[in-house]
Amino acid sequence: MASELDQLKKLTTVVVDTGDIDAIGKYKPQDATTNPSLIFAAAKEPKYAHLIDDAIAYGKANGKDKVDSELMALIIDKLSVNFGVEILKHVPGYVSTEVDARLSFSKSRTKERARRIIKLYEEASIPKERILIKIASTWEGIEAAKELKEEGIQCNLTLLFSFAQAVACGAAGVKLISPFVGRIRDWYMKHDGVEGYTGPEDPGVKSVTEIYNYYKKFGYETIVMGASFRNKEEILELAGCDRLTIAPNWLKALEESKSTVNIKLSQKSAASCTDIEEEIILDEETFRWEMNQDAMATEKLAEGIRNFSKDLVSLENMLQKKLDDS
Repeated sequence: MASELDQLKKLTTVVVDTGDIDAIGKYKPQDATTNPSLIFAAAKEPKYAHLIDDAIAYGKANGKDKVDSELMALIIDKLSVNFGVEILKHVPGYVSTEVDARLSFSKSRTKERARRIIKLYEEASIPKERILIKIASTWEGIEAAKELKEEGIQCNLTLLFSFAQAVACGAAGVKLISPFVGRIRDWYMKHDGVEGYTGPEDPGVKSVTEIYNYYKKFGYETIVMGASFRNKEEILELAGCDRLTIAPNWLKALEESKSTVNIKLSQKSAASCTDIEEEIILDEETFRWEMNQDAMATEKLAEGIRNFSKDLVSLENMLQKKLDDS
């Protein structure tokens, strides 16, 4: 019998969530996603030193007129693109590259950085059609993605924890969203004082299911890609979702098991869903109110931005030492 991973690939597009290029080559996913935390972890490995050296050399050659913070931002973007270029040698689809999380509340600066990331990929002969720009699902981030789409730049809206965020992303016509299954579960476990949840009762699974059904029922083309899993069961409960981005440890667990994988989400089941009968329209005021009323989403979005920013600072400090020594 086929492994759970092979069965899952027949129901869902599997994406690998890592900056480790060797792991991507091993599991042969359709797409790959990265974030500042994954890039920082990978950048500490000696086998990727040449990517860092190239980014620093690029920054020194092209950032002579920039202040220190702008030079470091350029080096970070170039390093992220260097990893993306290597990743694209192993995947036939997209790679997602993240904009600096500290720009999550600036539509204009997010757009500027997104354009530069695309330019860096184009300099490496990678067309923008293979890139998804990762942006936090703030109101400003969603609006930036909407306007970038008009320029032919597609985005992956990350750090998504609420139905309101998903509704706004769908209305904006963004290419893809990444609801964070495990982090939603983490919050509710602490809030409810429980050790875990079974199958479809997992709050993260329920959130993605609701979003998927809403999108399919009302004809939204935005891709739903579940992310941030805490166990194999969460992944299997979302079999049939458009995409699932999965860390190497869970890919390994799926590869080693041969239990039967059943489809859980489908266009047909979404069409018959009665939980939501009418399409929802959100303006900025309503979006902010809905986020205010959702303690979990508000806390996890803020926490996610803080943590990505923290890892960016750690990466900057590491790169600054190398820059000083070069």
